[in-house]
Amino acid sequence: MEAVANPRITCAYLNQYVGKNVIIVGKVMQLRGEEAIIDADGNVTAHLNREAHLSAGNGVQLIGKVNPDLSIKVLSSMDLGTGVDYDLANTVVEVSQQYRSLFVYD
Repeated sequence: MEAVANPRITCAYLNQYVGKNVIIVGKVMQLRGEEAIIDADGNVTAHLNREAHLSAGNGVQLIGKVNPDLSIKVLSSMDLGTGVDYDLANTVVEVSQQYRSLFVYD
């Protein structure tokens, strides 16, 4: 089986990855039942699974599939706490998008 990496993206790249798995790092802005609004250089709606234990105001890393409506169906999540450098996370996204050949994408 060929190696495949999930690309790191922000809100701006959602439309390029519809139907694919991605990684998003952002801040939990709002929790509404089984949905969350994540600020990942723009607001992203995340449809959470039962294992997701997020806190408003904390950082989060989501791995999930991009839906046609540009929301994310979360497959796994990790609460990153309050000490997240979002500028650094966004820079990693920009570098990985700019130099795609350095990363393994399907």
